[in-house]
Amino acid sequence: MFGKSIRLERIMDRNTGNCVIVPMDHGISIGPTEGLINMKKAVDDVANGGATAVLMHKGLIRYSHRTSGNDIGLILHLSASTDLGVTSNSKVLVATVEEALKIGADAVSVHINVGAETEPEMLSDLGKISKDCNEWGMPLLVMAYPRGPKIENSYDPHAVAHAARVAAELGADIVKCSYTGDIDSFREVVKGTLAPVVIAGGPKMNSDDDILQMVYDSIQAGGHGVSIGRNVFQHRNVEAMTRAISDIVLRGYTVEEAKKNNLA
Repeated sequence: MFGKSIRLERIMDRNTGNCVIVPMDHGISIGPTEGLINMKKAVDDVANGGATAVLMHKGLIRYSHRTSGNDIGLILHLSASTDLGVTSNSKVLVATVEEALKIGADAVSVHINVGAETEPEMLSDLGKISKDCNEWGMPLLVMAYPRGPKIENSYDPHAVAHAARVAAELGADIVKCSYTGDIDSFREVVKGTLAPVVIAGGPKMNSDDDILQMVYDSIQAGGHGVSIGRNVFQHRNVEAMTRAISDIVLRGYTVEEAKKNNLA
């Protein structure tokens, strides 16, 4: 497992064990989107802002990764679906762990929707990818969300905790899930997951305060960082927002300190 340990240090802060990941995989789901057209600038801005890793599909790496400025970890996303399809909750594998190794990625990620019609296939795929990751010493991040016909509220703490636990049970080294809205309920999610948990950013928020408060509260609940996309790469000042989030996650700043130092 030394390979996993070495590679995890490339996407997480060594001192805190926390991470600031900026996912840039949105193009497959929703098409070309603001903030992800000039990919070199997008990666450079978050790298210079102190993010520990970016996450993307294999075809984008040639246009974006490690172009200038600060170095940054690379997570190759292995699963996909589109919002144009009739089964957008059904993720399929579009890359392999072996491809990630050849590309030079530091980790891979898989998305599962617990409760979707094709949940069995997604769980089976995750099990196979987890086996390959253990075989090759590749860290595995699992995005796990409760989504499907029986899910009335995808932010329900019990449903979020269940999805996160599924990811950990099948071998995730890092679990990405939704923030449940308050410190107490999210603390229970973190406790029940066992593996390190990072929060998703969700839809574009209206204010910097909302974003930073969510990040701060998740850390207070025991979370290990964030995997936030649109609220970072679509921000009016991407580098500054990345640095503000990094100050909270990696350096223990308060919301007020992070805002004053970066977004005032």
